[in-house]
Amino acid sequence: MAKTIVVKQIGSPIRRPEVQRKTLIGLGLNKMHKTRELEDTPSVRGMINKIPHLVEIVEERG
Repeated sequence: MAKTIVVKQIGSPIRRPEVQRKTLIGLGLNKMHKTRELEDTPSVRGMINKIPHLVEIVEERG
């Protein structure tokens, strides 16, 4: 079983740079308080590290 992480959007993309908005969309997040279960890969971790003020890691599984 692959390791997964649950990510929750906690910040609004309004008045943020376009790159940060595109990163949220890349993670599958576009509305406040939405959560997604994503595979724990270096690319996903890098995307989360680019926008730590907009998302939080709720849970790590596996």
